[in-house]
Amino acid sequence: MTRGCRRLVGGLAPDTVVGRTALVLVAALLLSLGATLVVVAVQRSEALMALGARNAADRVAALADVLQETPVEQRAAALRSADTPGFRAGWGTAPLVVEDEPEGIALAMANVLRRRLPGLEVRVSTLPPPHADPPANGGPVPGVGFIHHHHRLGHLQHGNTGMGPALRISVRLIDGSWLNAFAPLEKPETMWRPGFLVPVALALLIVTGAALLAVRRAAQPFGTFAVAAERLGVDVAAPPLSEAGPREVRRAAHAFNVMQARIRRFVEDRTQMLAAISHDLRTPITRLKLRAEFVEDEAERARMLADLDDMERMISATLAFARDDAAREDRRPVDVAAMIQGLVDDFAAAGAAAAYRGPDSLVVAARPMALKRAVTNLLDNAVKYGHGARAGLERRGSEVVLTIDDDGPGIPDHDCERVFSPFVRLEASRCRDTGGTGLGLSIARAAIRAHGGDILLANRLGGGLRVTVALPAA
Repeated sequence: MTRGCRRLVGGLAPDTVVGRTALVLVAALLLSLGATLVVVAVQRSEALMALGARNAADRVAALADVLQETPVEQRAAALRSADTPGFRAGWGTAPLVVEDEPEGIALAMANVLRRRLPGLEVRVSTLPPPHADPPANGGPVPGVGFIHHHHRLGHLQHGNTGMGPALRISVRLIDGSWLNAFAPLEKPETMWRPGFLVPVALALLIVTGAALLAVRRAAQPFGTFAVAAERLGVDVAAPPLSEAGPREVRRAAHAFNVMQARIRRFVEDRTQMLAAISHDLRTPITRLKLRAEFVEDEAERARMLADLDDMERMISATLAFARDDAAREDRRPVDVAAMIQGLVDDFAAAGAAAAYRGPDSLVVAARPMALKRAVTNLLDNAVKYGHGARAGLERRGSEVVLTIDDDGPGIPDHDCERVFSPFVRLEASRCRDTGGTGLGLSIARAAIRAHGGDILLANRLGGGLRVTVALPAA
């Protein structure tokens, strides 16, 4: 199969496990049912034709017994009474069948007749006989019979019946004469009738529906694992999966729960370690502040205290980032529009160029302190490094989107993702004089992702940077 064909087949195939499994099951079911029906139809046709041949053999054997016990002058009457639309018989001096047909239904019928008529010569064939014209004087027809038989039997033997294949039987009687019979092998009535097809179609629909339900139920754990994985990405302290169902599902759920517990322990250990480091560092910082007070040079003392304050802020920010406070706070309805308007008003009151554009009220389920801290960090960055902040809020489908534009120089495109890493500071625009620690964007993204959203940065065509925050509306 070429690459184009594989791509075409892949595009037509369902993109879910349930759809693909159901497609395979239904296709296999249709193929097996179709093959079974074809075999049944062929076997049925052969069985019915064999049954017709056996009935004809029984009639020929009975008629041979009758003729051998019937005087010659009465045989015509006996043959006349045996004639039916599906069976013709004649009696003459020569056989209708010149040679036996050593295979198929003809051989089977010949064997039946030989068992029924021991000692008599039997010939059976389904092949058309050689052409023979009836005599002009109306006498006996060799191999066919008397006058009242030869017209009907002769008409049939010359292939003008339109009935298709037929059995031609010749039995040599004890007196040397021949009993000839002609039995058309009529094709049985077709099985492809509404009375047959409708039940089959209904059974197929029922089995297909049951298979689809079974496949859908069997594939449910995949959806459960996907939801649990997404939930774990947002909240490492999420409740564990239920370890119920088939053995394979139980094992997978158990492995997932063990993984989640290990990740939670790792995060807790990291937080405890950073908390201990923060506690241990604050003590010498406090001592250094006390000693700095005794420095007589006021300028040097001020620089020392400023450096110590910077160290304390960095330690506090690092500890807050490590604790991941956004994941510890409970969700509740928050009017995010009112929150952003209040923050913008605060920046404007402090003399910053800040503005808000959006609805007056927009309520979402959020962790209020974590969300407020994230938005504050983003607005603060826009004011410090972009000379202003213009916040816009709107609802787009299932998301609430916040955009913050500034008028700064922007940042290189290849750094738009790197700046979210902890302690990354772009020195070209973010110098130490601004008091940054390199954790503001990291903390903001952690808080937004804990809500199930994300933050993206992009340079605007007209200049400046745009921060886009997407949050789930529900």
